Amino acid sequence: MSERPLTIGVTALNATDNPGPGVAVARALRDHPDFKGRIVGLSYDAMDPGIYARDLCDDLYIIPYPSQGLAALSDRIRQIHEEVALDAIIPNVDAELPSFIRLAEPGGLLEELGIGTFLPSQELLELRSKAQLEALGERTEIATPKTRVLTSVDDLYELGDDELPYPLWIKGVYYGAKLARSVDEARLHYHAMVAQWGLPVIAQASVSGEEIDIVAVGDGEGGMIGAVPMKKTVLTDKGKAWAGITIGDPALLEIARRFFTATRWRGPCEIELLKDKEGVHQLLEVNPRFPAWCYLSAGAGQNLPYAVARLACGLPTPPRRDYTVGTMFVRIAIDQIATLDQLQAITTAGELHYPLSREEPHDEP
Repeated sequence: MSERPLTIGVTALNATDNPGPGVAVARALRDHPDFKGRIVGLSYDAMDPGIYARDLCDDLYIIPYPSQGLAALSDRIRQIHEEVALDAIIPNVDAELPSFIRLAEPGGLLEELGIGTFLPSQELLELRSKAQLEALGERTEIATPKTRVLTSVDDLYELGDDELPYPLWIKGVYYGAKLARSVDEARLHYHAMVAQWGLPVIAQASVSGEEIDIVAVGDGEGGMIGAVPMKKTVLTDKGKAWAGITIGDPALLEIARRFFTATRWRGPCEIELLKDKEGVHQLLEVNPRFPAWCYLSAGAGQNLPYAVARLACGLPTPPRRDYTVGTMFVRIAIDQIATLDQLQAITTAGELHYPLSREEPHDEP
């Protein structure tokens, strides 16, 4: 018996030089031959480029920022669900995860509405935070660079020399990393991170080597649904991957398995590593959602966003093991054409709907 079509909500449709993962997640869902359902884009800004990609989402809605509180998000999700009957939501922004985790708790709104998710617990979300990196490394037996949590600018003056020598990285609690070569640079970066993301700020040793990322999904019981390692080959000025290639290294898959076994992580994540000059893989951080490059998993034959959509809907989802080594991605910047009517709809009504047919041609000029 064939399964009914699914309706999956996807957040984070921004696609700048520091893109959100939502566009890649939606593309992966759309490209899977077994996915015949609808994709509902949940966006924070009317100018998010993913809104205007006609072949990406069927329905688009503006949702409130996490800073507007849980009640505002709850009301909006209830309203959207009444219109499109969501089966599941895949959140893709770090700052929104605590809200969706709370809504997904037993007796919460999402359970009431029958909307599935596949997310870690709040406890695990806090464990993988940058401030807890060394504790996570000890728990998973994965090496980590020396890290210090800063709660005051005065803490910077306790670094340097043997404690944490310069140059070192100054990182925001959610996003951002800037290299500091002196205490004066560190102080400037510290204040910038506090202004943007608040406290704490993280100081981390600068380790040279080869940057490697793993997109992976844990089953919540200590097992691994799938994992695809990638070596960055081109970086932006923000240090984001603009190009990369899948690699075959059993040691990387073992690191991912060790992480899931030790934490019982549930849902997608990105494990960021650096292979140092001695060949040791050091854990830089774990991002608690899909990375912006996760479409590479679909291109390499292991469509992890589609797996998470099925898991969120409670459907059978066997582990994925195979992927094609040597599959590359190269990001591209394009100009999308939209109409004033589309902008007006998403700005004034907070929603936009494309035709059901994905083959409707664009109007000729």
